[in-house]
Parts: sequence; structure tokens; C-alpha cells
Amino acid sequence: MTIRRNARLDTSQVRDRRGMSAGRGVAVGGGLAGIVTLVLILLLGGNASQLTGALSGEQVGAQQVNDLSAECQTGADAAARDDCRIIGYVNSVQAYWSGVVQGYQLAPTTFFSDGVNTACGYADSSVGPFYCPGDGGVYIDLGFFDDLQSKFGAEGGPFAEAYIISHEYGHHVQDLLGDLQSGGGSGAESTSVRTELQADCYAGVWANHAVETGYLEPITGEQVAQAMDAAAVVGDDRIQQQAQGWVNPETFTHGTSVQRQTWFRVGLDTGDPLACDTFNADI
Repeated sequence: MTIRRNARLDTSQVRDRRGMSAGRGVAVGGGLAGIVTLVLILLLGGNASQLTGALSGEQVGAQQVNDLSAECQTGADAAARDDCRIIGYVNSVQAYWSGVVQGYQLAPTTFFSDGVNTACGYADSSVGPFYCPGDGGVYIDLGFFDDLQSKFGAEGGPFAEAYIISHEYGHHVQDLLGDLQSGGGSGAESTSVRTELQADCYAGVWANHAVETGYLEPITGEQVAQAMDAAAVVGDDRIQQQAQGWVNPETFTHGTSVQRQTWFRVGLDTGDPLACDTFNADI
């Protein structure tokens, strides 16, 4: 997915805290088992209500940020820099939902490295991208995109990145609409799974309208395939099979690879947020 070269980027929607100290984190189990547990619960779309043990509950105060306004001004900068490209996606996603959700409140995305303090507490990079309803913000260590390819076998690509960002903003939309529920439990039919699948669907809805926001060039079939591939590699079944060699549907929190692809496709094909009622649909 290519940012239009003449698109004007709004860096005020992103806080860059890369390279800055975030204080002391919280231990979340040792070795690979602890990391795998975090991945299963949080990878791609975990919301703060699911961050059991990963966030300390420490409230965050004012934090210094890097200024990206000089480096990320237009779509031409987005073609040259990964962080500028992500800013373009953030701008496009928020431009779309601002016109759809009455009273939409802009949500900042925070870039961080190693760890970050949020209104939901402290989180380190192993948590993966997440949304914190406590401060209405999206958080991501951009190194996650490399991990998506090297550790989880995704093809990667710009539209895979856009899918991840738009999924997290799907949680922000749920939060604004009162649909982001805490304590969703686990299991193939759980509220957690239905919440994540709706965020996937909302990501597809945005993709359907992305060109209309003025930030993006038309989406190609290859780029859609990148998003579908990313959705597949973060399915509960695929992650569990890769991490432990077997699949346990009773511990699902995000949905299977097929479900994630299916609901992203529902949003992409219909372009209608009302088609994303995963809480009442047969998933």
C-alpha cells in the first residue's frame, strides 16, 4: 500500500519515544514459555484488559517525545522511511473513522523501543502492538514488523503493516462505541475472540475506503495478499502449533487463521462497519 507522494502527513497523531527510557518493567515468566504466553494473548490486537501480568498498573505522566515533523512531511518521505509510512497509515485510518463515528476522538500512536509506560501500566516489546483504553492510545515497537517475518514467517510488506495498525485502531473504535469489553475469557466462542475478529473486520472496512481518505494509492491484489498472510500467521491455531506443537481451542483469544482472514475479508468486501457484528454472528 503506497502513500500518495503529495499527501501531507500529520505527525501530531504519533508520539515517538524510541530510544527513551521507560523505567523498570515487570517480569512475566521466564524463558520461551513466558514469551509464548504473551504472544498467544496479545499478538496483534491485544487490548489492555487482556494484559494480565504484563502491565504493572503504574500510571504514566508527561513523557518526552522525539519530533518527527521535519523528517515526515509528505508521502515522499513515507516512501523513504518506515516510520513516516506508518504515520501515513495512522492518518488515513483516523481520517476514515472520523467521518464515520460520531464524536470520534483522535487516538495517538506511540512508537517505542524496549518498553513503554502507559495509562494501563508498563509494557515491554514482547507484548506486541496493543491498544490501551486507559489513555485511548495505540502502542507499537516498530521492530515487531521484522519479528512478524523472522519469527512468525509472514511475507511482510507495507499492507501487512497497514493491517496491523488498522486492527489496533479497530479496538479504539470499539472503545468509543462501548464494545471493548474486559474479561473476555478464552475459547473458540469467547468474547475475546469475537472482539479481535471485529477489529480485523474493521481493519478491512478501512482498507475498502483507504483511497478515499486521500492518503493512499489504490490497493493492489498483491497488497491484499500481504494483509491476508499477516492475518493468517497471527491466528491462534498457527501460533500454538508453531510454539508448542499442538492446538488447544480452549485457550484461543484471537481466533484461527481462517477466521482472521475471513473477517478481514468481510470488512474489505463490504466496506460496511455494520457487517462486523461478530458478537452476534456465527464466527
